[in-house]
Amino acid sequence: MNTIAEQYMNKGEIEQRVMFEKLHNLIVSLYPDAELKISFGILMHKMGKAWVALGYRKDGVSLYTQYPALITEFKAKHPQIKTGKGCINFKLTDAIPLAAVKKVIKGAMDSL
Repeated sequence: MNTIAEQYMNKGEIEQRVMFEKLHNLIVSLYPDAELKISFGILMHKMGKAWVALGYRKDGVSLYTQYPALITEFKAKHPQIKTGKGCINFKLTDAIPLAAVKKVIKGAMDSL
């Protein structure tokens, strides 16, 4: 695993790290050449100008993108999972719908 990702991941609690690693590994499996960097205090996966990012929150992990339409579409299919304008806020108790999350990631990363 990339050192930047490891350093960021180690900041979370054990339960958060499990969820974070699952999401991080999904992104890396889809975009193994993405540049990893810390931006605005979260771990960004960047391909050119396209990006998705992961960050810890008090009760879970958030997935961020610059495309609110992707989040709106996700929310319509998974209303039980909290979202913001540009993020999906997974609680530790949420089951992660991997196919839907993959669609958000690919939509963000393949858009530019």
